[in-house]
Amino acid sequence: MTRTGPLAGRVAIVTGGAKGIGAAISTCLAEDGANLALVGRDEDALRALAAVLDERFPGRESLPLGCDVTDEQAVVAMTAAVVERFGGIDILVNAAGGTGPVETPATDYPIEELRHILDLNVVGTFLPCKHAIPHLVARGGGRIVNLAGTSGLRGYRNRSGYSASKWAVRGLTRTLALELGPHDITVNDVCPNVTNGARMDRIVAEKARKLGREPAEVYADFAAQTALGRFVDEIDVAEAVRFVVSPAARNITGHDIPVDAGWDV
Repeated sequence: MTRTGPLAGRVAIVTGGAKGIGAAISTCLAEDGANLALVGRDEDALRALAAVLDERFPGRESLPLGCDVTDEQAVVAMTAAVVERFGGIDILVNAAGGTGPVETPATDYPIEELRHILDLNVVGTFLPCKHAIPHLVARGGGRIVNLAGTSGLRGYRNRSGYSASKWAVRGLTRTLALELGPHDITVNDVCPNVTNGARMDRIVAEKARKLGREPAEVYADFAAQTALGRFVDEIDVAEAVRFVVSPAARNITGHDIPVDAGWDV
C-alpha cells in the first residue's frame, strides 16, 4: 500500500518530534503522507510515537532516531541515517527546544542557564539545518521550518535568555531564506504564543510560585493578553507547519508565521 497525500513520497525530519508541539507536527506530516524521521533524546517516546503513526497512517514509514541536536557529530550521524533509510531529505522541522528560567531578571540570570538555552534553541536549530541543507539542495528544493515564538517578536520581561534565543532563530531563518532561495528551498519560522500542554503547565506553575499567586490567575493573565482571550493548542501550531511545508506555500519564505490568538497585534 502506498499512502497518498500532499506529502506522499517526501521525507521529513522533525526534531523534538515525539512530544508536545513536535508530536502534533509529526502527526500532521504523517497524515499527509510523509516518511518521517522522529528525532530527539527520549528514545522510548520516539519509538512509541513511530509505532502509533505507522499503524494510523500506513503506506509510509517512521524512523525514530535518538539525537542530541546540540552535538554536531550526533547530528551528522542522524542525517546520514535518514538519507540511508529514505534516500534523501525534503523537509526539516526544528521543533526541539527549551524555555530556560522564568521570572528571572537579567541580573539574576545564571550564566550557565544562558549558555544552555542558547545552545539548545539556537545551536540546536542551526546544526540540523547545516547538515540537512546539502540533501535538500540535492533534491532540487525543499522546506525548512523553525519553531521560534512570540517572545522573539517583542521583548519578554524577565526571560532574557529565552527571548534572545528566539530572536536569534528568526535571524537565522531569514538569513537561510536568502541563501537557499536560489535552490528553491523555503525557510520560515512559526511563532507560537502561550500553548496548552505540559510545557506551559510547568511555566505557569513556576511563574505562580515565584510570584506567590495561584496558577489559575497566571493562566488568566496570559489569556487576557491576546485578542481572542485564549491559549492556542498544539494542533494549531502543527496546522501552520503543515501549511508552510505544503505545495500551497511554495512562494512563502523568510517569514514569521505567528500562531498567537492575536497577541502580537
